[in-house]
Amino acid sequence: FQTLEKSITELPTIGKIIDEAIDDEPAVSIKDGGMIRAGYSAELDDLRAAGSKGKQWLAEFQAAEQERTGIKSLKIRYNKVFGYFIEITKSNLSMVPEEYTRKQTMTNAERFITPELKEYENKILGAQDRATTLEMELFIQIRDEVVKEIDAIQRNARAVAEADILAAFAENALTRRYVRPQMSENDDLEIVDGRHAVVEQMPDAERFVPNDTTLNNTDHQLIIITGPNMAGKSTYIRQVALITILAHIGSFVPASEAKIGLVDRVFTRVGASDDLARGRSTFMVEMQETANILNNATPKSLIVLDEIGRGTSTFDGISIAWSVAEFLCTNPAVRAKTLFATHYHELTDLSLTMPGVQNANVLVKERGDQITFLRKIVPGSADKSYGIHVARLAGLPAAVLDRANEILRNLEEGEFEAEGAPKIARQRSRKKKADDSQLDLF
Repeated sequence: FQTLEKSITELPTIGKIIDEAIDDEPAVSIKDGGMIRAGYSAELDDLRAAGSKGKQWLAEFQAAEQERTGIKSLKIRYNKVFGYFIEITKSNLSMVPEEYTRKQTMTNAERFITPELKEYENKILGAQDRATTLEMELFIQIRDEVVKEIDAIQRNARAVAEADILAAFAENALTRRYVRPQMSENDDLEIVDGRHAVVEQMPDAERFVPNDTTLNNTDHQLIIITGPNMAGKSTYIRQVALITILAHIGSFVPASEAKIGLVDRVFTRVGASDDLARGRSTFMVEMQETANILNNATPKSLIVLDEIGRGTSTFDGISIAWSVAEFLCTNPAVRAKTLFATHYHELTDLSLTMPGVQNANVLVKERGDQITFLRKIVPGSADKSYGIHVARLAGLPAAVLDRANEILRNLEEGEFEAEGAPKIARQRSRKKKADDSQLDLF
């Protein structure tokens, strides 16, 4: 902060000009006036006063005409085409004085002018126009003075911005139990009790469960993460990316301990959305993002992948996800540290043939047909996704859930119809084959 303070140049002259000239609550646009502070220019103050007096005169003129004509609904109005005019409803036209000159006929009213009104209009509008012109001239003069010091102003702005972000880093480190990461030139990434910097601060969030992470370019190069829907896979892989980025920009990080090897880029393929404006489907967006990663990642990169291949058929999706994982592990130009969250449990078999692949899953606790998400990342692979359980939490009808469970059992048991398709017909609708030893009366 001392270095930043020394880099700031004081500009008392510019500060004085701005304080004296610019209003505390200026208009949105200089074209609307109201930018220059009262008291800065005597001439501008006089023109503004003339305009203000004109508005007061209009109010008094309206009240006087209402009294003189007996038309209580008489109004003085203004538009850019006719200037100021007197508007009278058609129900009161019989009471209009002879000296009124009709200017415009409306559906429910007539508009009139008088010589006295037009004379004062010229005074009011003339003063307002001259005030606006003068204010613009004054503003340009002030701007030209400020521009002379633009280099110093920009240096000051950069110093203040840097001080602001460093102060925010320090406050987070103190109030949120962040630690200083150990940065190194190697390719290792080790995080103890890492947390998600945003999720843990959400007001309605449950108690955040911290998790460890080990990534390198040898035996922990690609981590396949499986587990139930809503268990926390996406939160976990994103928190690792956030911790890495925070460390690289000079911040302390949400963890008990962190050793971060320098990375050249952080690649992410998370979320699912289409791009209708460019005619790209959800799957096309997913594949283009994946292609960018495979074509540009290096061994110094960190890659976060969430559900590669889910936008197409199951077999196509598994094939693409498997091939992507193999490419990341075997292509010497890539071999980047990778976190790969997936529901394709088949991918866990990659650890059997590739030494750099490790499996991890999110713990759950089962109690009958209920499960509790423990949010803890542990070694090994998950055997279920519990998608139907999540559907129950979302409020799907019981009949739909029961039917889904029935179909799932058939698929898991490998039951097939005669044509080789999985049995998904309702069990209760299937007819038992008649026993030949019994008499069939029906």
